[in-house]
Amino acid sequence: MPYEMIALLMFSSMMLMLLTGQRVFGAIGFVACVASLTLWGTGGSDIPFAGAMKLMKWYPLLTLPMFIFMGYVLSESKIADDLYKMFHVWMGSLSGGLAIGTILLMVLISAMNGLSVAGMAIGATIALPELLRRGYDKIMVTGVIQAGSSLGILVPPSVVLVLYAMIARQPVGQLWLAGVIPGLMMAAMFVIYIVIRCKINPKLGPVLDKADRDMPMKEKLALLRAGLLPFAIFFAMMIPFLNGWTSLVESSAIGAMAAFLAAVLKGRMTKTVFENSVRNTLGISCMFMWIILAALGFGAVFDGLGAVKAIENLFTEQLGLSPWMILILMQLSFILMGTFLDDTAMLVIVAPLYVPLVGSLGFDLVWYGVLYTITTQIAYMTPPFGYNLFLMRAMAPPEIGLRDIYRSILPFVLVMAFALALVMVFPQIALWLPDYIYGK
Repeated sequence: MPYEMIALLMFSSMMLMLLTGQRVFGAIGFVACVASLTLWGTGGSDIPFAGAMKLMKWYPLLTLPMFIFMGYVLSESKIADDLYKMFHVWMGSLSGGLAIGTILLMVLISAMNGLSVAGMAIGATIALPELLRRGYDKIMVTGVIQAGSSLGILVPPSVVLVLYAMIARQPVGQLWLAGVIPGLMMAAMFVIYIVIRCKINPKLGPVLDKADRDMPMKEKLALLRAGLLPFAIFFAMMIPFLNGWTSLVESSAIGAMAAFLAAVLKGRMTKTVFENSVRNTLGISCMFMWIILAALGFGAVFDGLGAVKAIENLFTEQLGLSPWMILILMQLSFILMGTFLDDTAMLVIVAPLYVPLVGSLGFDLVWYGVLYTITTQIAYMTPPFGYNLFLMRAMAPPEIGLRDIYRSILPFVLVMAFALALVMVFPQIALWLPDYIYGK
């Protein structure tokens, strides 16, 4: 059987297993093991062993549990709630101010956790009920929370970019820095959209009642100090790293310890908070490690088959497509897969094919990591089966139906598509900061 047919059979078998509801790492790892043993006999068992050794020796992987633990401590101890209270009081006098504050909250949650699910959970449980109670338009605020939560996989410390770094063999620090400006740019675009919408129709985001805004300045400042604590934790972690005083792993340890000490000093580090944080950190870290291991095995089999070269030959020579046409087709395939897969599954399925192909076409792999992340953000929220749409439906109150959720996200999808186009046309939006920091 030609190697191209074997690669196609592997890919289709894996997709079939995923559609039947199998776990991502189980489906990918099983197909990789069966293929390697069938092709190379007992010698094929060296592939997962080599992948496991590579995984264990990858020092930056230690950042993964540290950042996840930091995020869960801040969330479980309700320190993240103080952020929203701060935005509630200080921005309530603006039309749409609470919606703008929610976007800013999502950016900070992203900088504390690195997972979009965490932002969605906090936004849906803390911000959404308050926005609805204050008379905000349910369709607009539902879109605000979904769009804001998607920033979790782009703004550092993004867990997804750690996974991409492992598979693409790119520096995690450069990938995180590459996501900073695009992530903040996208958040600014969301804020501009909210301001314009509320300027045209103030009923969408009414100003907070004067009775709710009237508060002694002493209380406002106390609330400001409490809300700025997560900022302090983030800067305590990132400033030493950006100045070269600490490594990435050491900075992640500083962030985890700072979050833990903050919860202790505020008297919120209870036994329940600690147990939930550790248990969730362990569960998510192990899940990602299994996925990375399965992806490494799958990629090794593809490399052995020469599938990447075959696909490159198909696109460039047989079909005669230009590098940019191939890149755009890749992005469209991510949006299609995003209708039924999450970002991690999409990455580990196509990374063995796409990443080497992108490199051979002459594109920067750090830049492509940002493109991949923004595209999966769009895929998350594209009807009819976007991952975030159903997550929002599960967390939203009964008065918000699936039709409302679909309507709410369309303007934000267009904003994100525009941001993606900007990063594609102007790569320095993503590459300037890592080039500046690492070029010093």
